[in-house]
Amino acid sequence: MSRTDPKTLREAADAIATGRISSVEMTTDALERADRSQPHLNAFIEIERDAALDAAQAADEARSRGLPLGVLHGVPLAHKDMFDRAAKITGCGSKIRADHVAAETSTVIQRLESAGALQIGRLNMSEFAMGPTGHNAHHGRAINPVDPARITAGSSSGSGAAVGGGVVLAALGSDTGGSIRLPAACCGVVGIKPTQGRVSRHGAMPLSFSQDCIGPLARTVEDAYLLLQLISGVDGRDPTCCNIPTPAALTTEIATMRIGLGGGVFADALSGDVATAMEDMARLLRPVCRSVEPVLPPDLSHVAELANVVAMSEAGAVHFDALRRRPEDFGPQVRMRLAQAIAIPAPVYLRALQIRVIMLEEMLRTVFSACDLLIVPTMPFLPPLASEVDVGAGATMNRIISAMTAFTRPFSFLGLPVVTLPVARSRAGLPVGLQIVAPPWQERRAASLALHIEQALALGPFSAGFSRHEAA
Repeated sequence: MSRTDPKTLREAADAIATGRISSVEMTTDALERADRSQPHLNAFIEIERDAALDAAQAADEARSRGLPLGVLHGVPLAHKDMFDRAAKITGCGSKIRADHVAAETSTVIQRLESAGALQIGRLNMSEFAMGPTGHNAHHGRAINPVDPARITAGSSSGSGAAVGGGVVLAALGSDTGGSIRLPAACCGVVGIKPTQGRVSRHGAMPLSFSQDCIGPLARTVEDAYLLLQLISGVDGRDPTCCNIPTPAALTTEIATMRIGLGGGVFADALSGDVATAMEDMARLLRPVCRSVEPVLPPDLSHVAELANVVAMSEAGAVHFDALRRRPEDFGPQVRMRLAQAIAIPAPVYLRALQIRVIMLEEMLRTVFSACDLLIVPTMPFLPPLASEVDVGAGATMNRIISAMTAFTRPFSFLGLPVVTLPVARSRAGLPVGLQIVAPPWQERRAASLALHIEQALALGPFSAGFSRHEAA
């Protein structure tokens, strides 16, 4: 970001509210960063210059008239290309929906607009959010701002690239098996996957309606949590959205917290950098928390298979008609996965849902009776090379994809809230991310610990000055 730009959302909103920077100036800067970065980040599917400047002008006029200002009044953001906005295209990273014009605005975008935020464009993503690497057969992959040879991960690839690359301070993504947390980890930013049912999905593209979650990626814990607060809350248009109070303000009180360090599958085959980060985190937290002890989760060896059965069965139902009418318009990998999905027997799908209930009960009984929060790596290794997960990589691709999602999918399958944040850099300068997992509805607890870690490590915005290809 440029020298005069605020470093957090609250700083940005305060600068506009006090007149130090106009929304038009801030938005123009963001648009220039988007244009400048697009050749080497490919974060955007569409940059909406005219609409963004019109919204910024309206924001400045509202301030000049003394109208009430929202907490993000005039602040430019950008979001994954899957959230409907009335009379605008929602392409979902696909060819099939490339010209789809939405009839109404999604709840999460409505809530951000009510807070005063505006949008400068639609961000790249895996086609229909079906892909953890960020590759897209129609739009190309978003490029990792830390190291262009590495993946951003997916499916919220553009959100990770745009935030990690300094184009915008925050962006919305979605997470069905790790699609917020993996891009956050690969691009060195913060991501929050909320409890299933915390955030309305009305007007958002469905992938797996029993596992999809909408959440933020941001450069600081406080910014990510602020967005979560703004988009949370019951919504009558989404019957799966629960009537749970909006997350309360973060706390600095962590002395009573019992921290569990994930063992079992979460401690196996870690790279040296990731293992060291876990050890360093234990040393950092032991003096300030009630306890920091290893915790052995229940057997999760079959979670990947179960989660895939549920996600793909539901995705097959979503895309069944389009797959019959226009199979050639799906990317090859997505088409293959959907073709396999519609062949999953209904009893297998229903059995996976039954097992999920049992596994969640066991997780709550065994893990969260022993600790308040569980810390595990976001991935067992550093961000993979793009060449390792290209279609032609064959068995190597399958092995890496399976391993990179092994630590995120269990918590999506069980619907638990997770905060991921960067806690270290490898000797090559690559980010290392850890997940803080909480019981249902305890996002505040996880984010409060994440904030303490961020401040203790003096990370500030981890990506500020970090990205080799930062947009400024």
